[in-house]
Amino acid sequence: MYKEPYHFVLERYIDPGRFKEIKSFAQDLPTPVLIMDSNLIEQKYDELSASFPIADIYYAVKANPMPEVLKLLIRKGAHFDIASRYELDLLLNLGVSPEMLSYGNTIKKKSDIAYFYAKGVRLFASDSETDLLNIAAVAPQAKVFFRILTEGTGADWPLSRKFGAHADILFNLILQARDLDLHPYGLSFHVGSQQRDIGQWDDAIARCKYLFDAVAEEGIELSMINLGGGFPASYVDPTFSVQEYAAEIMRFVEEDFGENMPKIILEPGRSLVAEAGIIVSEVINISRKSQSNMYQWVFLDIGKFGGLIETIDESIKYPIYFEREGMADEIILAGPTCDSMDILYENFKYLMPDTTQAGDKAYIFTTGAYTRSYSAICFNGFPPLNAVMFNKEKS
Repeated sequence: MYKEPYHFVLERYIDPGRFKEIKSFAQDLPTPVLIMDSNLIEQKYDELSASFPIADIYYAVKANPMPEVLKLLIRKGAHFDIASRYELDLLLNLGVSPEMLSYGNTIKKKSDIAYFYAKGVRLFASDSETDLLNIAAVAPQAKVFFRILTEGTGADWPLSRKFGAHADILFNLILQARDLDLHPYGLSFHVGSQQRDIGQWDDAIARCKYLFDAVAEEGIELSMINLGGGFPASYVDPTFSVQEYAAEIMRFVEEDFGENMPKIILEPGRSLVAEAGIIVSEVINISRKSQSNMYQWVFLDIGKFGGLIETIDESIKYPIYFEREGMADEIILAGPTCDSMDILYENFKYLMPDTTQAGDKAYIFTTGAYTRSYSAICFNGFPPLNAVMFNKEKS
């Protein structure tokens, strides 16, 4: 089999000068470790805010709840989408006003709704009658937005089926909310994480327009659309820029709503923090299963349970860089745990220099979102993924 020299286009994922600084910063840290670049988070926030100037940005805390990340976004004036009382306590302890928070999880205990309400939160998501009745019972006169079920077609990490309901269900829930002395505030949807088909927003916004009109005939005026997240980060496969997404999405809104523009909310997570993260890992072992096996197995000190759970079904393909020079070998990548599921990439073949040895570093890019927050507490005794903030003073 003919092989070519190993080549990784570093500039596609990171400024080489910045990479050199982060490498130096991380050289004495035990691996695996996630390095977050605060300057890049700030840059991504500014880009999104400029692209959607009329929108309120509710950062999805679940993407990366590091206090350093949250403090940075608090300084930028962000709102926050939270999914549990534990995230609520974290943000309140950081000084965030409850008016800046949304309880966006549609699956919640009645006791948790009461806890949020007692702490001052007044904005709740819902998609079912049981949940709506719970909100009415313990959060009187709260604002409620209703989540539309979407298919998630075109997304690398779909979020369909579990969340949301069809328009006919939501229509009745909106009418019921009014009768329960709640404030039917608006609609929400999520077209899937890392959504590559911008047209999915067009379909979802059209469904919102249908419901806005249908409940208006019943005397209810909705005033908000939560466009969710789904905006892209730079993984192996290219995507459009956030500016291109924003231009198309706002065109869809304007075509459907014209001068009667609703309030717009965004819930970004991945697009704000993913590219700011680099996981520094170590090659533990390189082996071949048989003499006739074409591919070597490369075992890293991080795997599915250490923070790379989005490699399930090879859904998210992280750019992975090895530093040595040599001819390119196609490899199978796996993690360190005693679980046969802990294989990262077997069908999609990554390239590695044939000179790579155990003990070398591997750099996994675009890992600032859904890595540390997904890592197991102590599977095989491994601790959660360590994470630190890299903060270079701007020149």
